Order: sequence, then C-alpha cells, then structure tokens
Amino acid sequence: MIPVLDMSAFRSDPRSHAGQAFAAELTEACHEVGFVHLTGHGVPATLEAAVHDVARAFFALPESERLEIANTNTPHFRGYTRLGMEHTNGVSDWRDQIDIGPELEDVDVGPNDPRWLRLRGPNQWPSALPAMRPAVSDWMDRMSTVGADVLRALAMGLDQPDDLFAPLLEPHPEVLVKIIRYPAQDQDRDTGQGVGEHHDSGLVSFILQDDLGGLEVRLGDELVPVAPRAGALVLNLGEMLQLATNGYLRATRHRVVSPAPGRERISAAYFFNPSMESALHPIDLPPALAARARGGQNVDPNDPVFSTYGENWLKFRLRSHPDVAAIHHADLLSS
Repeated sequence: MIPVLDMSAFRSDPRSHAGQAFAAELTEACHEVGFVHLTGHGVPATLEAAVHDVARAFFALPESERLEIANTNTPHFRGYTRLGMEHTNGVSDWRDQIDIGPELEDVDVGPNDPRWLRLRGPNQWPSALPAMRPAVSDWMDRMSTVGADVLRALAMGLDQPDDLFAPLLEPHPEVLVKIIRYPAQDQDRDTGQGVGEHHDSGLVSFILQDDLGGLEVRLGDELVPVAPRAGALVLNLGEMLQLATNGYLRATRHRVVSPAPGRERISAAYFFNPSMESALHPIDLPPALAARARGGQNVDPNDPVFSTYGENWLKFRLRSHPDVAAIHHADLLSS
C-alpha cells in the first residue's frame, strides 16, 4: 500500500511537533516503500488543472504543429518526442511527450569541458499554444518549492542538518518536466509498455496523474497499482538519494502500463534533481538508521550510478533518446 502523507503542517512550521512528525513519517515511508501520496503540498488545484488542460490541447494539435518542437531539433533533449521514440530497457515506450528543463542559454562547450554541459540550453515551446509556457513555468516554480521542502524534511528525518541537501541545488537544480500522453496500443502490437520498469536517476520525483491510472510500483515480487488520488502528488525517490544513504532511502522500480482501447492517460512528471556540477557524498547516518540500510548501488553492473549528477543525467538521456543521441552526440556514442 502506498502511504498518504499530508505535508501542510511541515510547510507551516517544520520545527513544530506536527512538522517533525511529518519528516519522520516521510523518511520512514521512503525507506520502506519509496513511494508516497503527498497532500497538503500547496500547489493550487487550478494550476494543476491548467497544466492538464494545456497538455491535452497540445496533444490534440495536428502532428505537423507538434513536430515544430521536435526534440531532434536541438542537442539538449528538449521538446516533443514522438510516439515510440523513447526507450526503456531497450524497448520502445508507447507514449509521446514534451521535455522541459531550466530555461538557459546555449553553452559553448570546449573540448576539455564536462560532456554533460551539452545538455544545457533553452526549451522549445509550441507557437500554436501560447498558453503552455506560462502555465507550465508557473507550475515548475511552485514545484521547486515542494521539492526543496521534501528534501528538507528528509534531511530532518535522517537526523541531519535541515539544509543538508541545499548545496546540491546550486547554482540551480537540474529540473525536468515531462508532459506525457499514454495512448492505447493497437491490439496486434500491444507490448503493454507505456514506459518500462525503471528507477529514477536523481533526487526526488513527483507525478501529477489524471484519473485514469496505470502507474505501477514494484514492491517485493509484486507490481502494485498506484491509484490516482484527488489532490495528491505521487512522490518517489531517485538513485542519488539511495546511493548517498547506502540504501536506507529507497529508489523503487516502477512502470506505466498502456491504457485500454479507446482511452489515453495524461500525466505531468516533475523531476527535482541536483545541479549537474554537484557530487553527492555518503551521508553519515545515525547507527540505528545505518543498521537498516540495504546497500546503495543497484545490482546491474551495466547501469552504474555516478557520484556527479551530470554524468548520470547524460547517461540516462543518451540511452533513452537514441535518435537525438545519433544526430547530436554521435562522438559520445562511439566513445
């Protein structure tokens, strides 16, 4: 079962009894399950509805207008990904989406600069839908506050200074928003894979679901559905926090299954990640917590977790979007 936690008391006064209780409950839930229904987060329901509205409006555009912002236009892995063009575990995911990140200028990357600097740059916005940029940008700003509050609560729950994770977010967190459509698949080619089973790569992820469902979380040997809950964001952790806590905090595998014929699922995912410059170091946990740590590295030797987030982010993007990688980063693939 996915816990339901209300963070309103923490937002009001983190040091109050109720605020500290939330921090303890959140940290325990992220140890045991790694997924939480988060309520009381302070993001207005009207803004969440606006994000879903512009998402549905975008996916209703003719394909030619969606392809105006195709992610193959730039080396930054931003913009529209057509159906089937993102991959998980080597299998095509049956979804299309827009990827949006920090709004930055292009970087002139020299031969001795970190390779992940290539990922920085501007977003692409559809000219046919001017309402998208302000709605999504506002939501991103609000979600940044939620992400920082969750990291503060986790630090407190780990018996650490509450600003433990703040340096990882300088000069700015490497956030990513994915606005996603999961259509039904044709029966003669149905893999069931909306997005394949995976771990998230960064710090904290949030999912704004619609009312259709389809998200499933691996708990032990079972895949457990995460039913939509009105007013709640789905929160889960990435591999960087698992690694830093030697596995006390859990990056849980999850997937999305394709909807039934005649249906489509819309979701907005917000990934609150460290700055690409940052390196996450092991946290000195209290003995009682350290004794319950599972070990931080995932078992797949072909999928290492690097301490510098930019290396993780580049690895993930090259693997997930082979078309963009082939067009703009062929030298990295060959090396």
